[in-house]
Amino acid sequence: MPTQIVVAGAIIRRATVLVAQRVRPPELAGRWELPGGKVASGETERDALARELAEELGLEVGDVMVGDRLGHDIALDGMTLRAYRVRLLSGEPHARDHRAVRWVSAGELRDVDWVPADRGWVADLVRTLSTASS
Repeated sequence: MPTQIVVAGAIIRRATVLVAQRVRPPELAGRWELPGGKVASGETERDALARELAEELGLEVGDVMVGDRLGHDIALDGMTLRAYRVRLLSGEPHARDHRAVRWVSAGELRDVDWVPADRGWVADLVRTLSTASS
């Protein structure tokens, strides 16, 4: 039986990445993650991520460009988590489905109170932000 694919976006702006603070479920509330969500039937992963970022952050689909994969897949309870690098072309993200959002530098990444699954991408994010300039 295929697992549910869940996509996450590492939205990069200059040398920072956007992280979002969860509201639910209770065991994850207050912890931080890369925003994203489930891929619906018939949807590509990139289209699903653009849709999720629009829903969760108030960004228009044209405000973001979904790029290459970030790191490896993370297996979690019948789901496969997959992250993509995302470039913010326009607009300003704001929390719609989260308690808060904030921009984090490479030096701050290891101090973020991540949801456990997203912690697997921290080293990849550090490398990505260390080479980011725009």
